[in-house]
Amino acid sequence: MLSNLRKFVVSHKKTPILHVNNMCCSKMRASLQRLKSHVPLGRNYSSLPGLIGNDIKSLHSVINPPIAKIRNIGIMAHIDAGKTTTTERILYYSGYTRSLGDVDDGDTVTDFMAQERERGITIQSAAVTFDWKGYRVNLIDTPGHVDFTLEVERCLRVLDGAVAVFDASAGVEAQTLTVWRQADKHKIPRICFLNKMDKTGASFKYAVESIREKLKAKPLLLQLPLGEGKAFKGVVDVVNKEKLLWNPNSDDGKDFVRNPLLEMSDPELLKETTEARNALIEQVADLDDEFADLVLGEFSENFDLLPAEKLQTAIRRVTLAQTAVPVLCGSALKNKGVQPLLDAVTVYLPSPEERNYEFLPWYKGDLCALAFKVLHDKQRGPLVFMRIYSGMIKPQLAIYNINGNCTERISRLLLPFADQHIEIPSLTAGNIALTVGLKHTATGDTIASSKSSALAAARRAETEGGKKHRRNNEAERLLLAGVEIPEPVFFCTIEPPSVAKQSDLDYALKCLQREDPSLKVKLDADSGQTVLCGMGELHIEIIHDRIKREYGLETYLGPLQVAYRETILNAVCATDTLDRTLGDKRHLVTVELEVKPVETASVMPVIEYAGSVSEDLPTASQEAIENGIHSACLQGPLLGSPVQDVAVAVHSLIIHPGTSTTMISACVSRCIQKCCSWNFLYYVEWKW
Repeated sequence: MLSNLRKFVVSHKKTPILHVNNMCCSKMRASLQRLKSHVPLGRNYSSLPGLIGNDIKSLHSVINPPIAKIRNIGIMAHIDAGKTTTTERILYYSGYTRSLGDVDDGDTVTDFMAQERERGITIQSAAVTFDWKGYRVNLIDTPGHVDFTLEVERCLRVLDGAVAVFDASAGVEAQTLTVWRQADKHKIPRICFLNKMDKTGASFKYAVESIREKLKAKPLLLQLPLGEGKAFKGVVDVVNKEKLLWNPNSDDGKDFVRNPLLEMSDPELLKETTEARNALIEQVADLDDEFADLVLGEFSENFDLLPAEKLQTAIRRVTLAQTAVPVLCGSALKNKGVQPLLDAVTVYLPSPEERNYEFLPWYKGDLCALAFKVLHDKQRGPLVFMRIYSGMIKPQLAIYNINGNCTERISRLLLPFADQHIEIPSLTAGNIALTVGLKHTATGDTIASSKSSALAAARRAETEGGKKHRRNNEAERLLLAGVEIPEPVFFCTIEPPSVAKQSDLDYALKCLQREDPSLKVKLDADSGQTVLCGMGELHIEIIHDRIKREYGLETYLGPLQVAYRETILNAVCATDTLDRTLGDKRHLVTVELEVKPVETASVMPVIEYAGSVSEDLPTASQEAIENGIHSACLQGPLLGSPVQDVAVAVHSLIIHPGTSTTMISACVSRCIQKCCSWNFLYYVEWKW
């Protein structure tokens, strides 16, 4: 088809007027129309995916490689550490783009939103797919700003490995700690890349020490820098004892040489590298018993004889076990050190089959996928990103949404390339797909091939897993862990330009909420105004701008307010008695309770009962006590904000016969308020 198109273009240049009949014109138009869906327009791509020069790969080898050759990775870091710049270099060196984009110029592949290009930051995660030395890499560039932490969370949920990027002059920063904890939560193996080694003040030693001290990780130094700051010119490969130097006259960093370190030319550098390699071998041997046996048995007298392949295999085992993290360095902006980073991704990070998912045997090869992100496209409608864990997805396939208990049909299947997508015929397990046509699927939904397949998997889960997998119903057993949505931090009112535009605003907010679950919209019961709740000032600003640009609505925001939370610092014990006579019935309750702080974060109060109270406590009375506690914690004494991170211990409870549950709740609530008012050491915090 491409050769036909080239012939047509050449003949068009030679002949000013082409005399073709209507049938030929229609055939050409049809051929060009079919090509449109396969050719990414509007970007300077090096070639079509699957094309290298004039050679065309097999479609199956490009789209569905062996699962052992797939790497699903994410780039995570603090804001302005160089994630997007690193991603841009990765795409360039892998042959995906012809030119190097720059964040400051607003022409990078993954930062394609207008708001991202104007501000020079990543706002929403972007997925790209590329080949590197026979491996298929699905990469997601994630935001570094704290307001968009949810984007990192839901991407890490479906990834198999991650590259943590650090500013070599700053080391571990605030958001680095957050994304590192998120990766720990999902048990994701990581590689550390110390970026900006050319920056003034860059310190390899300081950055490594901050990883060790602040992240409590064990760094494995696979590289050493050749110079720091403006003197940075390359890296030393500690594993292979080689020096990597980039051509200073090269504009794109593609030209670099690997030279073995020799005693004649680099005696001091060879000595330093040998010491670093010996220390690396000892460090890995302490963490891996198999490697320790090998070292002590065959190479105990001379570590120099240990083959690099054996050391790499041991480092890979340690990385997958998450007992240590390989550390590399470079400068993405100056085009140094990115190619070795790509090699490390393929060598040390896991393939999908090396990740342990306990639910996979339940499906026996049937479809099992997780929807982790939804985008709205004006032409295509909702676009749903899916991670396929087992089975295969094809266009026109009917799928079953376990969360929504509904069946939908996939109209088209796409492979994501940032804001450009390529239509494909199928996609197998281990990949990340983009589907069109799913109108009811939301972030965190579990997808199966059919309801009968889901029920069969549920029965296998109960049979094979035993009691630890048994839950209330069959559907709950199959739900993959979704994404924890954090509570909003900031809120403000939002008004349409006129009452007639209220429905348009509601539709825009509904679409944006489906894309971004951390955005909450509620209606104020007193004023009737629409309240916009988000994770920060920038988050709400971006939403406001998107409503204007994408939906054509000039909305008005009210003053921004912070969603404060209150907590107690000291334990306080109080007693309260409520004695009321309503009609001819007397209501008498006496309660003694203690309010105290808890170490672990808890939005809801932790309720404890003394043994004498819980023995003969009726269910209705217990519910009344808990209702009173919860209602009292809705408003604290300082700003009227919710109270959290507290425990309430009920020491004694005396209830007169005939007392209503409403009076019990009122007495308990009043007693808690008394405790809070006595404790003046309250503090107010932001709920991040």
